[in-house]
Amino acid sequence: MGVELEQKEIKLIALDMDGTLLNDELEISPKNRLAIREAQEKGVHVVLSTGRSLLTCRDYAKSLELKSYLITVNGSEIYDGEGNLVERNSLHNDEIAKLIEMTKKHSAKFWAVSTDKVWRENFPENAAEMEWLKFGFNIADDEVRKLVLEELAMNKELEISNSSLTNIEINAVGVTKAKALNRVCKELGITMDNVMAMGDSLNDILMITEAGIGVAMGNAQDTVKEAADWITGTNVEDGVAQAIRKWAL
Repeated sequence: MGVELEQKEIKLIALDMDGTLLNDELEISPKNRLAIREAQEKGVHVVLSTGRSLLTCRDYAKSLELKSYLITVNGSEIYDGEGNLVERNSLHNDEIAKLIEMTKKHSAKFWAVSTDKVWRENFPENAAEMEWLKFGFNIADDEVRKLVLEELAMNKELEISNSSLTNIEINAVGVTKAKALNRVCKELGITMDNVMAMGDSLNDILMITEAGIGVAMGNAQDTVKEAADWITGTNVEDGVAQAIRKWAL
């Protein structure tokens, strides 16, 4: 397998942000910055593929001088290099209403991403008139989280993942970072075999398994490490730079 990986031509690097590209202070380290710059100078596309909304990841993309696509809200939205919306996949509003009911039933903390804002703990009166991209639960209690996951699993309209061990992230069914990456590859005329994808959580697993080279962070959840081709350093050890230098430069 090692030989096969060595032979892959990486034309696109897909990076999760929290727990991957960003350190624990939510900053991009100088070593990560340099490796990304060198990859771009070599003609490799660097694509942020994040659970964050455009509002909370755009400044990072600008600071890295990224020229390529941007995958946001776990694949709910794709933007091109000029910042134009290429694709958007929303949750049905009746699903949002059900999820809000669940937060009350389980006294769970939550957040939700609309097309123009991230809402935390409070919800707008006119929620039914808005367009929603993602809903999240923050549940520290393992038993309660298990109950919520079981309840959610019965709903076939939802895509369920996480971005940390204590949260649950919900998108419209079929919305994943992997699916969005497939679309980006099509736009660029490359295949997923030309992609190196890096992440640490369940919302990264599909892009890690579908990419030519799937990299798990040293701080990744165990299931993500098991799914990956290679494990790099942690997000505080410049793991992104390590992987870019090994496989793409």
